[in-house]
This record gives sequence, C-alpha cells and structure tokens, in this order.
Amino acid sequence: MWDTILFDLDGTLTDPKVGITAAFAYALRQFGIEADPEGLTAVIGPPLRDSFRDFFGFADRDIPEAIRQYRVYFTDRGWAENVPYPGIEALLEQLTDAGKRLVVATSKPEEFAVRIMEHFGLAPWFSLICGAPMDESDGGRKENVIAAALRRAGAEDKNRVIMVGDRRHDVEGAHRNGLPAVGVLYGYGSREELTAAGADYITESVRSLGALLIKGG
Repeated sequence: MWDTILFDLDGTLTDPKVGITAAFAYALRQFGIEADPEGLTAVIGPPLRDSFRDFFGFADRDIPEAIRQYRVYFTDRGWAENVPYPGIEALLEQLTDAGKRLVVATSKPEEFAVRIMEHFGLAPWFSLICGAPMDESDGGRKENVIAAALRRAGAEDKNRVIMVGDRRHDVEGAHRNGLPAVGVLYGYGSREELTAAGADYITESVRSLGALLIKGG
C-alpha cells in the first residue's frame, strides 16, 4: 500500500510552460541566441544546467551566468506564469481523504517551489515541499531531490512510497532510490519517453492518476 506519494511539480501539479519557456528565451537572448518560447518545451523538467548544456551546447563556464539570467525573468514574473492542471486540487483532496501523505519532490529550487505552491493554494495539501538548492548543484538532480525528500519525510519503508512525474528524470530518479514511478501523459513527457525510462505505470489524465493511486495503493 502506498501511503506516501511524491509529486513532481512542473508538468505534474502545474503547467509552467509560459513562465519557464519565456525565462529560458530571455536567458538565451543575453547570449545572442534567439529562440521562440513555443519551441522550448523540452526544457520543462530537467535541471537548468542540463538544458543549457544538452540543448544549446553551453560550456560549463557559461552555465552559471545563463542560469542567473534565466532567474532575472523567472524571479520577476515567470514563477507566476503558471497554472494548476484542471482537477489537481480535487485529486489532492481525494488522496488526503484516503489517508495519503503528500510530498513535493522537484528539481526546481525549493524557494520557488514553495512560492508557487502557496500562491496557487496547493501547499496545504502537502506535508513537505522538497526542491533543489538555489545554486543548481548536484543536489538539484532528481535522484538527489527524491533521496532528500525521503529522508526529510522519514519515509523508511520504500514499499509504501511511489513517485509521480511527467519526465524520464522522475522515473529514473525514483528507480535509483528504489521506488516505483508513475508517468503522467498530461505533462511534457511522451509515452515513448516514459516507457523507455521504465515507468512502472503510465496514466493519461488526472482522473486516471487518482484511480491508480487509490486503487493500486
């Protein structure tokens, strides 16, 4: 029985597309790179450091400044250019009523994660909001965020914990911590990505996610 459920934030609880892609495009412009935000959805989910390096070939020496520029926009307004997915609040209420303990485990810096969760009224459903350090160190890698969330939540019996997310990083991070993972298709990862990562379950909607977490757990 799953009595502790870890949730990714971006692409799982909220749709952050506008804020993240606009902030990323802003950072790229500071380096003379023009990019249409509509074409930047692949950067939603992975750590910023990985996205600047893997998608745009940034050298390690330039990544800290790229992240700083990203945060100029994101801190100002990008964090609020976000919206909870339809049905998420009802899902959280349903899970809480069923006795589940809910925890956020996100690669987004914890300061922003808490701000977003509180702004949209989702924080009260969660016993813990666990994010990355602001310096984008290895502590922001999903497997390390999940490990920290498990430790801070005192979740010692991993047979009673499951991770929910929309990208391969969520699935891989869960597996590296000995947890099963649910991949959701209403976010930004495809069925092919989640299947290749070895997702234990894949759900297409918030409604089907709720049914799985209650029936399966």
